[in-house]
Amino acid sequence: MTQNDFDAGRDEDDVPEWADQVTATVAAEVRRRRKELRMSAQDLADKCEEIGYPIPRNVIANMESGRRSTLPLVEVMVLAEALQTYPICLLYPVGYVERVQRLPLRDDEATWDALHWFTGDSEGFGMEDDMLRAFRAHASHQRAALAALKGEKHERWKAETAPNQAEREEATLAQAAYAERALDAKYRLRSARALIRADGGTPPSLPPELADIDPPRSDANTNEENGF
Repeated sequence: MTQNDFDAGRDEDDVPEWADQVTATVAAEVRRRRKELRMSAQDLADKCEEIGYPIPRNVIANMESGRRSTLPLVEVMVLAEALQTYPICLLYPVGYVERVQRLPLRDDEATWDALHWFTGDSEGFGMEDDMLRAFRAHASHQRAALAALKGEKHERWKAETAPNQAEREEATLAQAAYAERALDAKYRLRSARALIRADGGTPPSLPPELADIDPPRSDANTNEENGF
């Protein structure tokens, strides 16, 4: 199925504009997902009200039938939550809509590619956002640091409970290797956080296991060259 399938049976002059196609794609996916969850339009309306942003049943019905031409972003967000999915999955229903028109006056493209453009995960458009890149690096380094700390803890336990000297030495060596990985990941994580701050951003909160990443508040503006 493609986004242009919504235009089946229409004359060329009747093909809806790009904005109408986007709205039709979201409406069709809302309907598909609602039925998949065995929810009525009223059930969906009740769920939206429960979330805190009421979307009346008649509004949902008009949207799904195509009688409503506009669909605010806030409603997409609330509908996604009510339908137990992500807003991006309503905008770009990968697996259910084959191709979409990413922007007006553009040829349609694979829905998966358009989704990557929307989320900033694609590097093929000649665009880059330094803050987004820094946050991605931060997430990667944080995962690496937490995995290394977990491995170090496990190997420490193995060393402490080893039944013989050989297994104890093997676990101790593995523990040291994990500790080295953790140190490297922490260094990279600290650097990523420094870059975020240098660009005027605020780094994400850290889990308790990585509380030693940030320098003391009084030293926040000093050169971060000290080890952990």
